[in-house]
Amino acid sequence: MPNKGRLAEQSLVLFEKAGLKAESRVDRALVANLGAEFQAIFVRAQDIPEFVADGAAELGVTGADLVAESGQEVKELLDLEFGRCRLAVAVRDDSPVRAPEELDLHTRVATSFPRVTAEYFQALGTRVKVAAVSGAAEIAPHLGVADVIVDLVSTGSTLRVNGLREIGTILHSTARLVGNPAAVEADPSASRISELVVALESVLRAKAKRYLMANVPREKLPEVKAVLPGLSGPTIVEIQNGNGWVAAHAVVDADKIYHTITDLKALGAEGILVTPIERLMP
Repeated sequence: MPNKGRLAEQSLVLFEKAGLKAESRVDRALVANLGAEFQAIFVRAQDIPEFVADGAAELGVTGADLVAESGQEVKELLDLEFGRCRLAVAVRDDSPVRAPEELDLHTRVATSFPRVTAEYFQALGTRVKVAAVSGAAEIAPHLGVADVIVDLVSTGSTLRVNGLREIGTILHSTARLVGNPAAVEADPSASRISELVVALESVLRAKAKRYLMANVPREKLPEVKAVLPGLSGPTIVEIQNGNGWVAAHAVVDADKIYHTITDLKALGAEGILVTPIERLMP
């Protein structure tokens, strides 16, 4: 697992929600138990593809951009949906270039992703000179080190602050769970890995859902069912001494909660309760 940064923080949160909280005996430990089933090794995110491919670890959490740059043979098991960014091509604001295809022959490109960058421009049929840098690529055009940069971008604000403009995107990236191909396919590791993937998927699936409960007039059930489709239709529960009322329970999309509640109120619903869901199995 990543040893620092947002990937590390969000990875630990995700695993804890899946019931695999990292337990170590000392702060900043390099190793921690994840429940009783797994042991985590904390290393640099860029080293994780190699460790997994070599079999030093069965599984790893790292960015799709780092997997691509490593060129290692690992099996992608799950998109973890955080750490969203893109690998972008950028030039100075005053450059006349509007697309990567317009770059002159032997243009110098500064990047900490030399492998992916070279493959990208080769596929375009544009011959550039790739200058590998370890960081702060955005300063390269201003120092005359390079004419163009390829760097990770999330909002684009860093590029704008440094007088740079995007002209292309090489790839989009999020955190991924990757596995050693042999471990993923061979028992006994395969079954444990499959169980872990299911557990993490249940957390990710629940993130975009909410559990809604409401008391509704029995006579309005056809309309309520249209408002609350749920996963396979709402669950209708009898209310003791309900006097014409029943309770409707359903899993609904988080981004539709506002309109769902409005529609239910229009049907006369009362006692509406919405709660988060920690895990959701299909």
